[in-house]
Amino acid sequence: MKRHFPTLAVGGACAVLVALVLFTFQVRQTEVAVVTTFGRFSRALAEPGLYGRWFWPVQKIYKFDNRLQNFERKFEQTTTADARNLMVTVFVGWRVADARLFLERFPNGDLNRAAQSLEGLVRDAKNGVIGRHRFSELVSTNRARLGLRLIEQEMLDLIQPRAATNYGVAVDLLGVKQLGLPESITSKVFDRMKAERQRLVKQFQSEGEAEAIRIRSEADRRRQELLASAEAEALVIRGQGEAEAAKSFAVFERQPDLAVFLLDLKALANSLKDRSTLVLDPQTPPFTLLRGASIPTQTLADRTPPPDARIAGTTNAAPGLSAR
Repeated sequence: MKRHFPTLAVGGACAVLVALVLFTFQVRQTEVAVVTTFGRFSRALAEPGLYGRWFWPVQKIYKFDNRLQNFERKFEQTTTADARNLMVTVFVGWRVADARLFLERFPNGDLNRAAQSLEGLVRDAKNGVIGRHRFSELVSTNRARLGLRLIEQEMLDLIQPRAATNYGVAVDLLGVKQLGLPESITSKVFDRMKAERQRLVKQFQSEGEAEAIRIRSEADRRRQELLASAEAEALVIRGQGEAEAAKSFAVFERQPDLAVFLLDLKALANSLKDRSTLVLDPQTPPFTLLRGASIPTQTLADRTPPPDARIAGTTNAAPGLSAR
């Protein structure tokens, strides 16, 4: 008995493996499964794990990949609400949501046939939705006028219930991959875009010129205000000066000899500023002030006479006045 034990163990293990193969199956994380009994639906399994079954041909297992599938529509022409022709490519991301309905609609769960069926839904939704929108909502230089996101959402909302009801498919995303123009109207569209750009250029130039005029007007107004303020201040200062001068003139009117003396003294000081030689009549004002006066050690201009300055005839008997 002991000699046959390894053989029995191996045989038992093989029997267990065969039983597992015949009576169990595994559903992976990325799969959904449908179990049929004698060709009729029995159950659908969406959770991963190990499940039991009857061996074939009693029960048969169909497994479908439930990861996101992707396909793109062809670059086809469609028409907008304002009768403009436009080339559009749409991409779709979908997955198996109802495994039973998917198996019933597509024998053996053929993913390619499912994509072909969805292609018809996408084409109808694209033509229907874009046909309700204007060309400027799809192609425009003004970002505020673009409605591409809204158009994509409208197509997605239109496809999702139809795909789920008819094919057991969940459409998770839809987008416009590429936009184009037929060659016959491309040049016209470019001309319109250029014209719109030129319009924007002129608009910006006009706004700039208006702003420049405003700035210049503001500067001129400010300059006028400053000049007026300065002129008013100058008038006040001149008035104050004239008031002070009036006070001095009032003194001079009472003492005219003092006024004459001060004017002569000022003229004498100005005439002796520079180094010069003067030959004058002693009766010439203002040098008449020097008659009968001794020569001071400093001039009236800066109290420091030039080294070579000499004054002659400083007495009443002097016949003339000479300064060098």
